[in-house]
Amino acid sequence: MSAALRLKLENIVKEYPGCRANDGIDLTVESGEIHALLGENGAGKSTLMKVIYGVVQPDEGRMLWNGHPVKVDSPARARAMGIGMVFQHFSLFETLTVAENIALGLPTAEARDRRELDQRIREVSERYGMALDPRRYVSTLSVGERQRVEIIRCLIQETTLLILDEPTSVLTPQEVTDLFATLRKLAKEGCSILFISHKLEEVRSLCHNATVLRQGRVSGDCRPKDVSAADIARLMVGDDTPISTRVPAAEPGDVLLEVRDLSWKSSDPFGTSLKDVSVTLNQGEIVGIAGVAGNGQDELLKALSGEIRMDRGDMDLGGLGIGALSPDQRRKLGVAIVPEERLGRGAVPGMSLAENALLTASGQGLVDRGMIRFGRVRDFSRAVIRRFDVRCNGEDSTARSLSGGNLQKYIIGREALQNPRLLVASHPTWGVDVGSAVAIHEALVKLRDEGASILLISEDLDELYQLCSRIGALCDGRLSPLAPTSELTIEQLGQWMAGEFDSAEATHAAA
Repeated sequence: MSAALRLKLENIVKEYPGCRANDGIDLTVESGEIHALLGENGAGKSTLMKVIYGVVQPDEGRMLWNGHPVKVDSPARARAMGIGMVFQHFSLFETLTVAENIALGLPTAEARDRRELDQRIREVSERYGMALDPRRYVSTLSVGERQRVEIIRCLIQETTLLILDEPTSVLTPQEVTDLFATLRKLAKEGCSILFISHKLEEVRSLCHNATVLRQGRVSGDCRPKDVSAADIARLMVGDDTPISTRVPAAEPGDVLLEVRDLSWKSSDPFGTSLKDVSVTLNQGEIVGIAGVAGNGQDELLKALSGEIRMDRGDMDLGGLGIGALSPDQRRKLGVAIVPEERLGRGAVPGMSLAENALLTASGQGLVDRGMIRFGRVRDFSRAVIRRFDVRCNGEDSTARSLSGGNLQKYIIGREALQNPRLLVASHPTWGVDVGSAVAIHEALVKLRDEGASILLISEDLDELYQLCSRIGALCDGRLSPLAPTSELTIEQLGQWMAGEFDSAEATHAAA
């Protein structure tokens, strides 16, 4: 057995009712190695990480840690061994300080002396280029800084295997560069890193080796630097699924949506107020809004949908003022919404797909004189499932039973089949695999080509550059200018995402 071996999984099997999530998986990670774990939604990545971190127990197989067989029966046991995990959704208390959040994950003896803990946080964070003030409240931190807290919490516990789940999905380009510098330094010092991501070019630039899962099994291993992103994608989805979207240029038509000086003050102490947001959208155009999470994206979507009423400003759709209209009234005028949160806002988890179709598409002949036409509801739902290749057990499947990518395709399809004039889509491919992302992109381009206006709110900069004719950025509720995509560098966009744009220009987005 190699002395450099950190983690070895042999024949890991984990079965749930009706689903074998992990089917005989082997995985080896060496000391100081940055190892990517890739795969479609539902491929088994999350289950495998839960096995390593002690959240669930495998039905078969064994795990070797530093060459010795071990049983990891809880996350506390994993942390004691030196395994740390930073989840995609952070687990921090916003009303506590950095030090208080970190103390919660430490043994009582290590957390008792707060002065010593503050000093350890400063030393470790500065050592790895992630400087943190232990006394700052988490509510005052950017998303990138919050991720630093999660990573430093792991490093203070002397982690020797760090698991990162989609770590760059909430970061600006500059923050991604800083994170990768930290990870490379950690690896040089012997810390092993398991890196889960859908961003294949990032995997190619950072990772030494990659293991690809498909349908619960290992479909291949590779050295990312030695192969193309397309080669890796093929291992993930097979040879029959398209892995890229052709986006021909479009000639925008007349102005459809015009928002002038939209302002709204949030009553939530952790919310974001909108400040003098102005934007225009033309027919047959996709406009992108970039930004780190928590900078007003959700509030902007709610203002456009009618869920919140703006305090000041004007909003016209096709020359008609809609600022005072309800969400239902706006839908009747052709406004469709795809919210970021799939379960809870995009779909009701315990309701069937057919019932979820009725929630927003009742105006498509599904209700007649107050009576639900259940046959039409089922037909509409079947059409969405068929046209958008939603993998499910039919229209009676509950929303929660679908994978993230398939539920997102259903929500997009439900809105697209209503032939909207304006579609506002927030993070439409967040956390979905390459095959589902292509299907969603194709649906957006088809809508654009049919004359719809699309406002695309996304943290995926590759997606924005691929689909959009103009791009801007939201920072702290303010909107930057909108620049033609071909003229906007990634560096400039990153600066806008960090709030570095002229306040006078920001109130009048370029047409």
